[in-house]
Amino acid sequence: MSKNRFELDSERLGTVDEHGNRVYLHPEDVKGIWKDRRDIVYWILIGLYLVLPWIYINKKPALLIDIINREFTFMGSTFFGVDPILFFLIIISSIFFIAFMTSLFGRVWCGWGCPQTVFISSLFLKVESFIEGSARERRALDEAPMSAEKFFKKALKWIIFALISLHIAHTFIGYFIGPRELFHMTMGSPLEHFGIFSATMIITTIFLLDFGWFREQFCIIACPYGRMQSVIMDENSLVIAYDKKRGEPRRGTPGVLRENEGDCINCYNCVKVCPTGIDIRRGTQLECIACTNCIDACDEIMIKMKRPTGLIRYGSENELSGVPRKTITPRSMIYAAISLLFVGIFILFINKSTDLQILFLRGSETFTYIDQTVTNRFTVKFNHQGGADYKVLLKVHDPALQDKIKIITPISPIDLVSFEKKVIVFFKFSPTLLENGTKKINIDIVDKSSGNVIATKEVVLVGPVH
Repeated sequence: MSKNRFELDSERLGTVDEHGNRVYLHPEDVKGIWKDRRDIVYWILIGLYLVLPWIYINKKPALLIDIINREFTFMGSTFFGVDPILFFLIIISSIFFIAFMTSLFGRVWCGWGCPQTVFISSLFLKVESFIEGSARERRALDEAPMSAEKFFKKALKWIIFALISLHIAHTFIGYFIGPRELFHMTMGSPLEHFGIFSATMIITTIFLLDFGWFREQFCIIACPYGRMQSVIMDENSLVIAYDKKRGEPRRGTPGVLRENEGDCINCYNCVKVCPTGIDIRRGTQLECIACTNCIDACDEIMIKMKRPTGLIRYGSENELSGVPRKTITPRSMIYAAISLLFVGIFILFINKSTDLQILFLRGSETFTYIDQTVTNRFTVKFNHQGGADYKVLLKVHDPALQDKIKIITPISPIDLVSFEKKVIVFFKFSPTLLENGTKKINIDIVDKSSGNVIATKEVVLVGPVH
């Protein structure tokens, strides 16, 4: 009896032949409740990705990561002079949050939220099926010699792939420079903004090759997440699992009578629909992206066979072994605690950095003494993140000294419209104020519009010793 083409070799991946060459997959279409749910989630994510940069709040895109100007805008709030620590905190808290979700729900990110899965399943495979037909027709077309029909279909497919990739890449770039600015750039010559144009073309090419050709190879070879799952997950984590107790011995097992067979009829439908070319019946594998296609494919057969669905289902190893699943485990609690810790630090950092930071730096010349007047020169450095603009005045805190110390600035009030500003400030006073050549005073930084004191800084005045 000839071997079924979907009976995978036990020694190598389903995407590699006996000579080490790639086996291009043609996953079959699937229908079912999980497919419907994923479609809803995918289109919500795609819509959010495409629309979010075009939503303007307070005249700024809802999300803008302006690396060149060190500005980060999110939902109407802009943070200037963003330090690398901010991005580090976002990334590290996200990693531990994904680890937390993985410890509970397995590779839910891969199957439900990863752009690789979302774009390929919702756009690229749809286009491929529309032009080249069903999985069987696509496989036959690939194996056929070049012809006018094959050339036309392949060319049309890749042209549409390129257009989709261009749109995805332009949206991606829009998150960094703003969609309106990008739109104006695209209306001009590429040479006017050659850097942006080059970056967009490079990203388009990456998307085109990855989503159109590389596909599951990225998940299997390049993505480190699949290899991390064995560390992150445990026997209580949800995975796409085949119930061996119920399914085995499957149909066609040598020496097993029909009445003694399990529920698995060995139809290979779970293998045919798998986008990474695995047989889920061999247990949890790092190539599994938890797309749930095999669940829908198996349930469809079980319904036809008038048997209970769920032979392949979401479940933990403990549940399959008859042991109750623990929803929260020490491992997941640790991941959640670390993620919350970094989120807390992030919030603390943002709250702290939105306050106005003021630093008085003494000039290179300590003081000048001319006509019985001492002059001290300072450079005052103002820093603040957040969207607030300030118009501030400098004022001596002690009322008894306000008429004795003159503060001179190039412009008053000082307008702080950017995240960082440096202002030269002179203090002029009589040497009689000094005690042994110094005098500590406090300077109020006053908000001109409200009259409130934003901050008070100590300044040491110096002059001649009498």
